[in-house]
Amino acid sequence: MSAAAPGTSKGAHSDGTAKKKKGPGALATAYLVIYNVVMTAGWLVIAVGLVRAYLARGSYHGLYYSIEKPLKFFQTGAILEMLHCAVGIVPSSVVLTGFQVMSRVFLTWAVTHSVREVQSEDSVLLFVTAWTITEIIRYSFYTFSLLNHLPYLIKWARYTFFIVLYPMGVTGELLTIYAALPVVQKTGLYSIMLPNKYNFSFDYYTFLILVMISYIPLFPQLYFHMIRQRKKVLGHIEDYSKVE
Repeated sequence: MSAAAPGTSKGAHSDGTAKKKKGPGALATAYLVIYNVVMTAGWLVIAVGLVRAYLARGSYHGLYYSIEKPLKFFQTGAILEMLHCAVGIVPSSVVLTGFQVMSRVFLTWAVTHSVREVQSEDSVLLFVTAWTITEIIRYSFYTFSLLNHLPYLIKWARYTFFIVLYPMGVTGELLTIYAALPVVQKTGLYSIMLPNKYNFSFDYYTFLILVMISYIPLFPQLYFHMIRQRKKVLGHIEDYSKVE
């Protein structure tokens, strides 16, 4: 899936809408601040790269090639968020965080990188753009939250932009996987055929179709969860402002 639910924290601490928990120690907080600053900067580099490439070419076609390396690096760097949850410096579910991170890593490496024919597809730019804006906002949100100085604009963007970006990213991901299917079927990419000494077979083409089908139940659940989180967080802020 293209976006993490706002109610879950992949890179820093929780959003403060639930019961307060003991935060990370000073050393862990310093590390998390550095991590989130670096990741924010990384996705900003990707954003600038996309804009510069577009201005230079005068077209949005094939812009993926201009940001391929930083995209792979910083998206793969999100794997550290699973470690953050596992060691307890971030109070989030390892399973949920792992699913969110690895689904993107999978699309980055096992689909877009592995099936080079899809790299020129406009659908790739669709999810890359959605990811880029989402991650700049998300890592900025975590950074300022850790510093206990979260601007309302960033919080509002965190709980508002997903309304458009999440469907946009999911659409791009699905169209990219769909575009990869003919190539995977023709080349037998990552498939294991019988007979072999392990007596095991794996059809990557079928696997990709199952991945696409999995979006049907998962997308609505995550999307409406984010809608509820938005109402909970921003509604609380608006009520508080009225009291003030």
